[in-house]
Amino acid sequence: MPQPTTLSETQEIVQENLDYTLFSWSKQKGINPIAVQRAEGVYLYDYDGKRYLDFSSGLMNVNIGHGNQRVTEAVVRQMQEVSYVTPSCVTKARGELGKKLAEITPGNLQKTLFTVCGATAIENAIKLARLYTGRHKIIARYRAFHGSSYGAMTAGGDPRKLPADAQQAPNIIHVEDPYCYRCPWNQEITTCHRECVSHIERVIEFEGPENIAAILMEGESGSSGCIKYPPDYLKKVRALCDKYGILLIADEVMSGFGRTGKWFASELHGVVPDMIATAKGITAGYLPLGALIVTDKIAEHFNDRVLWLGLTYSAHPVSCAAGLEVLKIYEDENLIENAAIMGRYVDEQVALLQAKHPCIGDWRNTGLLGCLEIVKNRKTKEPMAPFNAKPEEMTVMNQVAARLKQLGMYTFVRWNYVFIAPPLCITREQVDEGLAMISDALTIADAHVTEN
Repeated sequence: MPQPTTLSETQEIVQENLDYTLFSWSKQKGINPIAVQRAEGVYLYDYDGKRYLDFSSGLMNVNIGHGNQRVTEAVVRQMQEVSYVTPSCVTKARGELGKKLAEITPGNLQKTLFTVCGATAIENAIKLARLYTGRHKIIARYRAFHGSSYGAMTAGGDPRKLPADAQQAPNIIHVEDPYCYRCPWNQEITTCHRECVSHIERVIEFEGPENIAAILMEGESGSSGCIKYPPDYLKKVRALCDKYGILLIADEVMSGFGRTGKWFASELHGVVPDMIATAKGITAGYLPLGALIVTDKIAEHFNDRVLWLGLTYSAHPVSCAAGLEVLKIYEDENLIENAAIMGRYVDEQVALLQAKHPCIGDWRNTGLLGCLEIVKNRKTKEPMAPFNAKPEEMTVMNQVAARLKQLGMYTFVRWNYVFIAPPLCITREQVDEGLAMISDALTIADAHVTEN
């Protein structure tokens, strides 16, 4: 009689998670998650002792690296004092974090409404824009992701929203992206007339500028493919906002807090938005926290008007304490400067990979927020997997992702994109380690390249 199979500790942990929890953005059968026991710096370790290089900072949020005990100690100190108070009360951590954000944000962005994540920061930005302007329409881009709650999901153009609600939230207007590698107007960046901007102005005119409360733009594009703005794009969008009395909301959830080599990506474009919605790097993922930072002018509008916004966990003391310590770590460990330096090094090394791997169609990167676009043919730019690829169209890219995992890398692979967005504490040696793994995996895609 066969003996029952004894599961290893790892198998037991994985099975319990599969039996009793749901996994986002996935079919619930056939998945094989990493059972993470601990993490340190740029590495994850499973229960079998295997090490994985985290080359996407979790979901582009663990900016300071894993396991920094300074955050643990700050959280413990706060919890020993008080773990929760209602948002109508205040704590020292809340005021100190708000003050620090006012110091590091550009221009006159001085007051913060703390939320619980990026999606709730975006939701409240949309509400606040409508409250402040008395207008109702929001303009956003198709190839952008702003969160998975209904309003934020609608504002983004990510196709994962379509099965949930084809109608979506009302009064969100989408515009084309300045996707220079695949320009919707078949122009070249050196000779175009910024049709991507005049297109927005036409939409404003069609929709009625008196109806438009805000334009929502990522500080720098992230999980939609790190689509880089033309150098003057955001400045021109800011000028449109000023011309028509429209607010500019910068989604810095992914691009904020040093990820691009600046505190906020908007600084790279010389633009001061009216609001910054952010999260992720504010606590480096150690605890949930989001923030909506607004100008003095917007804040003053509500001095004698009710601010009809609120969350049970707004300005949670423990999350604020974590955020404050994380911001100190960015400065003490020179992580923002390192992001800029390592970003340039990654650019140099990826140029060498491009010469080696014909499947690399494009490389787009800002600081340590980058992705490789993998194609079947560089001349035609046919993608290795199309936008919103069906499972059967992901065969090659799934093989690339599986090889990366086998080699000991955790990173974000989506459609025909391979993301490179490691923690800001990464070293040259660790960059080399990661790119060697990617180079190995890309040989799988190279085998499917047609004649260039």
